[in-house]
Amino acid sequence: MASGTQPTGSLPTGSLPTGTKTAGNTVSATAAVLRGHDAPYSLEPVELAEPGPGEVLVRIAGAGMCHTDLLGRVPGDRVPKPVVLGHEGSGHVEAIGPGASGLAVGDPVVLSFDSCGQCRNCHDGRPGYCAGMARLNMAAAAMDGRPRAFDKSGQAVHNRWFGQSSFATHALATVRNTVKVDEDLPIEMLGPLGCGVQTGVGSVLLALAVRPGESLVVFGAGAVGLSAVMAARLTGAAPIVAVDLLPARRDLALELGATHALDGAAPDLGERLRAVVRDGFHHALDTTARPDAVATALAALRTTGVCGLVGVGTEDYRLDPTLMLMGRTVRGIIEGDAVPQTLVPRMTDLWRRGLLPFDRLIQTYPLADIARAEADALSGTTVKPVLLP
Repeated sequence: MASGTQPTGSLPTGSLPTGTKTAGNTVSATAAVLRGHDAPYSLEPVELAEPGPGEVLVRIAGAGMCHTDLLGRVPGDRVPKPVVLGHEGSGHVEAIGPGASGLAVGDPVVLSFDSCGQCRNCHDGRPGYCAGMARLNMAAAAMDGRPRAFDKSGQAVHNRWFGQSSFATHALATVRNTVKVDEDLPIEMLGPLGCGVQTGVGSVLLALAVRPGESLVVFGAGAVGLSAVMAARLTGAAPIVAVDLLPARRDLALELGATHALDGAAPDLGERLRAVVRDGFHHALDTTARPDAVATALAALRTTGVCGLVGVGTEDYRLDPTLMLMGRTVRGIIEGDAVPQTLVPRMTDLWRRGLLPFDRLIQTYPLADIARAEADALSGTTVKPVLLP
């Protein structure tokens, strides 16, 4: 998932039972724990339960920081605390629980969002729209309610954010959100394939199904938007327009495949877009969750055009009913409509061939520097921070 700068919304509480851990085998780890929406991250020792049925323990090599992690900063503690965030992890399998088939100790893996595998949408190959999506991913707790992580005092810590909580040396995940990848890949760099890059690429290739010669405008040239630009170039789309406030992001978009890059703050942005495609765009993708950007995206479409929304923001959208009546479509997109087990290997193959250089978006930081990584992401200095435990 992706988000605007101040995400909000109603989230499942997922509160863990109070009390201390019980006897049993545990795994020692270090995690960046967030104890309040306005608190600094605290690098702390934690004890993780051994993987249970269908679970795997992964030693994290790298974890991308996504704007969705900023949900932990929303006042009111919609994300229950204390919590370990992070949902773009990658690393190696260290232990496997009962029934966790298809993986072996030592396997390099990318962690993505979790899904139940049992509902109709999961059976239809649309796990991003799983009936349990919110509960499995945003409650930061296992479905059975049993704590899986404890701090040094023995108190429970929420550690199943998007089924992984990867701002740590180790993470507990499930076979549903663990994707095996080739051993010769730079595993520490692959975490963003599980969410941000996947969302951008999947939105273009799968959700919008952009075809050769079709036009696309992308609002927001962050990790999701730039990934969408790269994917659009692969499809043969033209023109491809990136809209962003930051000149450096616009320049990077042009390097990665955009044919035009426009300033999102331009008062005549709508006119500039019409100058590029006089009769309107086939597709628009908004990654900003800004109501003004969404309104501009809708107005930029041709009749029968489609606008995809991948952001989570704080304000309601106001859509022109006349534009909607004329056949335009606005739809939400979760994780690019992707099945991670299919799209992640496809993206690594594209990267090998030099066709999806997502590594150009990445800057690495030690896990201990998570505060600096968060600040750089918020300021726009870094497109995609990746934390190295």
